[in-house]
Amino acid sequence: MSQTYIIAELACSHDGSVELAKKIIDAAADAGADAMSMHLTYMPDYMVRHYGTGPGRVSAGKDTKPIYEYLCELLPTFDVWPEIVDHAKSRGLDVIMMPNDQPSLNFAKTLEPAALVLSAACFEEYDFIANVGRAELPVFLRVGGATLGEMETVIGILRKNNCSKITLLYGHQNYPTAISETNIAFLSCLQQTFGLPVGLADHVDADEDFAGIAPLLAIPLGATCIEKHITFDRSAKGEDFESALNPDEFELMVTRIRQAESAMGLRHAEGLDESSAFYRRNVRKRIVAARDIKAGKRIEREDIATKRTDEGASPVHIDYFVGRIATDDIPMDKGLEFDSVRPGQ
Repeated sequence: MSQTYIIAELACSHDGSVELAKKIIDAAADAGADAMSMHLTYMPDYMVRHYGTGPGRVSAGKDTKPIYEYLCELLPTFDVWPEIVDHAKSRGLDVIMMPNDQPSLNFAKTLEPAALVLSAACFEEYDFIANVGRAELPVFLRVGGATLGEMETVIGILRKNNCSKITLLYGHQNYPTAISETNIAFLSCLQQTFGLPVGLADHVDADEDFAGIAPLLAIPLGATCIEKHITFDRSAKGEDFESALNPDEFELMVTRIRQAESAMGLRHAEGLDESSAFYRRNVRKRIVAARDIKAGKRIEREDIATKRTDEGASPVHIDYFVGRIATDDIPMDKGLEFDSVRPGQ
């Protein structure tokens, strides 16, 4: 099977620090991620100044000031992003950008990302969706919180505007997502409904052991990519910490994904591999003499047994031996070979 594309989501875990962003990027690269997902936002076009803060809008404990002011302090300005993007590319990571507004989309294209992300928050902005399509880049379409009808509409707009490579990235966007609400099996529905590649954007509470296991469940369901938040130190409780893995946890997740891919193997039947053939040779029974058989004796069914041994013909040939004549003395438990007998009179 193809290797799963692993996306480390930076989101806002940089807490506005270029150096912290670089540390997180280094951790993702060292862990074996394939890509780094970054969020771009131009606040004047993204949010009204009086937008209220509260649960689900920023990370826990970060709602002590107006959200507009908080995000303005937190989000890197456009002049800072090239340094972060260049660092990710220098570490061999694909850069995937999620622009949240038109100025951010315009700027994102100047950074030459490998792909764009379209947030479900933008699903009703048809002009913006069309502009994302016109970028003619691969698009990871976040579908959490969207209906099938909305997905169909957005996919149609992207295709109409020259976007030929779309991956549906599914995952509840609650931070964190309750395990019972993860609904990973829905990936199969998406794949069958739209005939497009699907991936999992997992947001299970990173303090749960299951946070490193949930992504594995997407692999047998056909996921081509897995996205997971990463931070440098979750205990610091920076922005987006709830579902973000620490570097060592992210590395373990990558290792498990690669192991899961190896364990999945092929979806079609092939000849036995060497390990299966070895097991078969060791455990399959063979035809042996159930008791001492003298040369010249006509072999009866009672003279034959099947036991695990290193010699003798397969039990499927028992009928061949019954009624034939032993050419030599055959001691008990010796394997019966085809040249051990001759046709009966």
